[in-house]
Amino acid sequence: MMRTAPCPQLFGPSGPLGGIVRVPGDKSISHRALMLAALAVGTSRIEGLLEGEDVLATAAAMRAMGAEVVRGADGVWTVDGVGVGGLMQPEQALEMGNSGTSTRLLAGLVASHPITATFTGDASLSHRPMGRIIEPLSAMGADFTTSPGGRLPMTVRGLAPAIPTTYRLPVASAQVKSAILLAGLNAPGITRVIEPVPTRDHSERMLAGFGAKLTVETIEGVRHIAITGEAALRPQQIVVPADPSSAAFPAVAALIVPGSAIVIENVGINPTRAGLFDALRMMGADITFTNQRDVGGEPVADITVRHTPLRGVEVPPEIAPSMIDEYPILFVAAALAEGRTVMRGLAELRVKESDRIAVMAEGLRTIGARVEELEDGLIVEGSGGEPLAGGGTVASHLDHRIAMSLAVAGLAARKAVTIDDFSPVDTSFPGFAALLSGLTNR
Repeated sequence: MMRTAPCPQLFGPSGPLGGIVRVPGDKSISHRALMLAALAVGTSRIEGLLEGEDVLATAAAMRAMGAEVVRGADGVWTVDGVGVGGLMQPEQALEMGNSGTSTRLLAGLVASHPITATFTGDASLSHRPMGRIIEPLSAMGADFTTSPGGRLPMTVRGLAPAIPTTYRLPVASAQVKSAILLAGLNAPGITRVIEPVPTRDHSERMLAGFGAKLTVETIEGVRHIAITGEAALRPQQIVVPADPSSAAFPAVAALIVPGSAIVIENVGINPTRAGLFDALRMMGADITFTNQRDVGGEPVADITVRHTPLRGVEVPPEIAPSMIDEYPILFVAAALAEGRTVMRGLAELRVKESDRIAVMAEGLRTIGARVEELEDGLIVEGSGGEPLAGGGTVASHLDHRIAMSLAVAGLAARKAVTIDDFSPVDTSFPGFAALLSGLTNR
């Protein structure tokens, strides 16, 4: 998946935003739906799959390992699975583009199959360390060869049968948890993950839905997740809700642009993913969940957001795992709030697609915000609702969430903001610029 030449894009001052919108399907759920459908015996149907570059990388990898993955003319995807233990040797390296989720979760699958796979990625992904999955998956018998620093390109040689393990997560990471559980599908016996800090639980919900024998116990506030290996997964009909991480961008845009009121439909509100909305409400945001319902084991709602004067707060570090990907857009909200917003406990942001603390601090300063960078977070002195200065060009650093966050900031600036390369946004939110334009031109 080769990157094209940089694609600069301009985002300038906006009138009130209004309308009813849908954002793309949940990226986390889309990845997992494709992987588990490929391990089931029979045909699964997936509606609402996110068709961004990251998820398409997962689809291509599952095809390369033997599953039949087809997009219908109606937008519904069908997957004919090979069964647990049935993954085939890929003929070429698996190109992951910018997708850390694809890489880490697929490494878990390969780790317990008798195959060897090499993972490659773009410049951004190739700088992301893989050591956090290498340790537990090596304990299950997989063998890894990486570039210096535990980075891509990375070759994984799986072991079948794999060795069940018990692993206590040293840092909160849904990707590491999920990689171990996926490896445990083809390991005889019980594989356990101990999770001191809860992270998004899509893997547990979906594994149970596909018929895996999985238990979750909370003992003195610590989650103990156990999966019984040599599983037989059943095909499923899956409806993917809209991604709360993608909904975050139009939601904050509506909060910071005076006179705005929008409705975002069909958004997943899983409690392990809803931390941003909790943080924004602490800041005084007018956000309402309506038409709450359950779709395929996931809680879903329509979200109404109205412009609100925001106030600075100290965001509790313990909610970080439930909104880690949303901090860049929360930084933007804080830049337009009244007073100081303090956000700590975010060291994880330094090893995402970019160093999101440093890159957002740089971008916000460029457009006139006052920020102080911390080792594990950011302090933002808000403008009290006054537009930021704007102007100039900010760098996305090949990071889709940086590009979208600074684009939203441009809507609440005196002068337009240029994003140096907006193409990475296609990894998670194809059509984002058009969606914003549709909201502002009503």
